[in-house]
Amino acid sequence: MAGKPKGPLRRGWTTGACAAAAARAAYAALVGGDFPDPVSIPLPRGGTASFALALKERGAGSARAGVVKDAGDDPDVTHGALVIAELRRGPAGSGVTFRAGPGVGTVTLPGLPLAPGEPAINPGPRAMIAAALAEVAPAPDVVVTISIPGGAALARRTMNARLGIVGGLSILGTTGIVVPYSCSAWIAAIERGIDVARAQRLTHIAAATGSVSEAAVRRMHGLPETALIDMGDFVGGMLKYLRRHPVPRLTLAGGFAKLAKLAEGHLDLHSARSRVDGAVLAARLARAGAPPAIAADAPSATETLARVRAVAPEAAAALARDIAEDARRVVRAQLGNDIAVDVALFDRQGELLAHAGP
Repeated sequence: MAGKPKGPLRRGWTTGACAAAAARAAYAALVGGDFPDPVSIPLPRGGTASFALALKERGAGSARAGVVKDAGDDPDVTHGALVIAELRRGPAGSGVTFRAGPGVGTVTLPGLPLAPGEPAINPGPRAMIAAALAEVAPAPDVVVTISIPGGAALARRTMNARLGIVGGLSILGTTGIVVPYSCSAWIAAIERGIDVARAQRLTHIAAATGSVSEAAVRRMHGLPETALIDMGDFVGGMLKYLRRHPVPRLTLAGGFAKLAKLAEGHLDLHSARSRVDGAVLAARLARAGAPPAIAADAPSATETLARVRAVAPEAAAALARDIAEDARRVVRAQLGNDIAVDVALFDRQGELLAHAGP
């Protein structure tokens, strides 16, 4: 994730809010009016938002409108994407029906809030779209197709494929508002990953802090992709959700510096919000039998491990085991005894340094 800018941050709009605005403008044109520009929609928690239109098109029995997503100062992969809503009249009494156009994915696995086969337009955005249409005309009977040009390529930078969403992006957002650097989308993806694993009745999942440790732990345990949770720095959020939605076994995997922070009790592993305590690391080095001068000279936890491995491999192995064991104790304290837990600590090349637990 890009570095957080200094100073006040500008909020943005979710893909769901953009889709609702585009759908309202297209519906107004479909029922015989003009495209409202800017177009306003009600927000789920009160208030309204206005959007300029980037696309206005009428067709034979249809109307299309598009809104360019502005994510504010959030490093959102969909910032600048064009969200298009095409509306056609539906059969009498059919209500609002949703379709996935180009660049919007389709759900293929159970466990998500939408059934397999449904377009990946989440329940929150569906409700926003329906509310926006109802302000134009009550009880609309329309088919709403949402598309995002280039969405299939953007989706490769998200966790959609792992969640069984194929063909493009998801239309997301419960409030309509993007709060910069709230990481809500990442945390939601962690939760949906656990949901998908549970729906498939998987008995063992692995949560990793990064791609190297994820690939290594997958090889280590022979896990399917749907058992892998891209936890990143959000170990606390992952454990909190897993405590309420348990699976029989969890392997937590990561590198030395991240797991050293977890071993100290930190549940947010981002470098801006937690750091390895030098005094604690020095005590670990002493217990492991490492040369005393190493801790004083090393600029980082990772560099400390590298220097110990170079001059005292047995001490490095003892240090890694100490951190893995303490990290496991922290995780078990969060989860209780109902979930079997093991911790795997890897180096930057994916070599296993220590394993704690069954």
